[in-house]
Amino acid sequence: MALLEVENLSVTYAPRDAPVTRAVQDVSFRIREGEFVGLLGESGCGKSTLGNGILRLLSPPARISGGRVVLDGVDLTGADEERLRGLRWTNLSTVFQSSMNSLNPVLRIEAQFAETFAAHRVGEEVGARVVELLRMVSLDPGVLRAYPHELSGGMRQRVALALALALRPRLVLLDEPTTGLDVVVQRNILDRLATLRHELGFAVLFISHDLGTVLEMADRVMVMYAGEIVEDRPAPDLVREAQHPYTRGLLGSYADPRSAEVRVSYIPGRPPDLSVEQPGCRFTPRCPYAEDACGQRRPELRPDDGGLVRCLVAQDGRLPRTPAGAGPGLPVFVGFPAAAGLDRSADPPPEQAVGDPVLLVDDVTKRYTTRRGLRTTSVDAVRGVSLALRPGRVTALVGQSGSGKTTIARLVTGVERPTSGQVRFTAADSTTEVRVDRLRGRALRDYRRHVQMIFQDPFSALNPTRTVGYALSRPLVNYHGLRGPAVRERAAELLESVGLAPAGQFLDKLPHQLSGGQRQRVVTARALAPEPEILIADEPVSMLDVSIRAEILELLGKLVRTRRLAMLYITHDLLSARLLADEVLVLNHGDLVEQGPTLEVVGAARDDYTRLLLDSIPNPFSAARRPG
Repeated sequence: MALLEVENLSVTYAPRDAPVTRAVQDVSFRIREGEFVGLLGESGCGKSTLGNGILRLLSPPARISGGRVVLDGVDLTGADEERLRGLRWTNLSTVFQSSMNSLNPVLRIEAQFAETFAAHRVGEEVGARVVELLRMVSLDPGVLRAYPHELSGGMRQRVALALALALRPRLVLLDEPTTGLDVVVQRNILDRLATLRHELGFAVLFISHDLGTVLEMADRVMVMYAGEIVEDRPAPDLVREAQHPYTRGLLGSYADPRSAEVRVSYIPGRPPDLSVEQPGCRFTPRCPYAEDACGQRRPELRPDDGGLVRCLVAQDGRLPRTPAGAGPGLPVFVGFPAAAGLDRSADPPPEQAVGDPVLLVDDVTKRYTTRRGLRTTSVDAVRGVSLALRPGRVTALVGQSGSGKTTIARLVTGVERPTSGQVRFTAADSTTEVRVDRLRGRALRDYRRHVQMIFQDPFSALNPTRTVGYALSRPLVNYHGLRGPAVRERAAELLESVGLAPAGQFLDKLPHQLSGGQRQRVVTARALAPEPEILIADEPVSMLDVSIRAEILELLGKLVRTRRLAMLYITHDLLSARLLADEVLVLNHGDLVEQGPTLEVVGAARDDYTRLLLDSIPNPFSAARRPG
């Protein structure tokens, strides 16, 4: 008997004065004792809705409209709130995506553990148990006296994991638990999770769009698309021979940055509107193997060579096999377009071919000093860093959270001034060098026309109450003095330049009406509006689906080359740096520890810290995932 049984579960959103959205439809699966199951899919496919349905944490207007969830013989869909409270944390627990939001910001960590034990009337020695839990997740007991905001993102996420394991549950549901964390912290948390699972024997449902992590960690992987499970099979088999075109498309958007050749592809189009009835296979509009029957007949999830697949073409044996040689660094599904800007198998052009630097950071140090009473504490966020940004080239700044990457971005944009060293800028239409670190007032405002930011979170970067057209109009009015119809006309041209066409469909939309990839394109268009010479891209793809990442990286690469922009690309993701950058700089606690052409740094890293970053990258294509 399975530990968890989900039978024909459906979840709908029925808001007032709006169409009903069928977010999850007839989903069925089982999880055995101690099994680690991954759930993959793009944003909006229903992963988190399914997870909240299992946990019975859906909020109106969402509701379970069919099916049931059975945990160890108990029907959760029919259980009252009192019964559910008794099962949560003891039999079933969860770790949410945002560790800051899942912890009470006004309570110390110690009090949050105490609340959990008190709610379930735990009789054992609580203090000793809490210390044991913290040590299990590699945290010092000293964090008990801290508030959540005093801990790093990785530490908060490990506290959330310790709380989830506090009452020894049999099933833990993890919903994007490492999204937004740097690769080393992510590796530490996932390695600790794997160890704890083997020691304690709990089962895991791991919900994520991080394909590499899920495939490396899971025993079995389910792939979800448009509210349905489209494939379900053991992880090694999925890597070797995925049977659904959507799964192959996801695999094609991932690669090992250490490979000699790195090419990725992306899935064209967008997921369907789930408020509209779909007569056939929901992937048909995006599938290069679709046949007439696919648009007319809805496929069932059927057994197929050791797994389950929902695809008429695959079930009839007409889906081509994965091409020979596909694997590390190569697109698994060649039916999707391989973006020319994301085929990085050659050395970048020599420096003299791309012109003189437009911006120089020369031996810069930034020291922050804080005072508490009579005590003064100083921290060097950046120490003696030098770099050059050139037209038509991408310079990647790579490192963990706290390494000094964002501090350098603030120095380049003039938000901060260095404690020592210089930041110098030379405009393309001028031979006069400007000391950015000395600019004030109007001069600083004029400089910022030349340097624009693309932020990490495209939703937070846009005013949710203002249209796309308004967001683009502000820099056009402020920097170019445009008025009236000329503003809307130029805004439309900007949208077209970032691939949002026809522009008329987007100008009057609000941010929440756009997908994540579309929002990031709008943020990019806004950054282009002042006609800058330098773009600072701060983790611009870290919050996007793996398939959309390839699309946005292709766009950024194209803009840099065609517009002769200089780009500082800030990231902890060496795969995206490998795909986009001509040069990589590695920062470790404010020190520049390695610098050079991308292929040289990634392919033959000299510094131990760079090798640690590379070794922390999930690699589902490794030989370890390919038995026999």
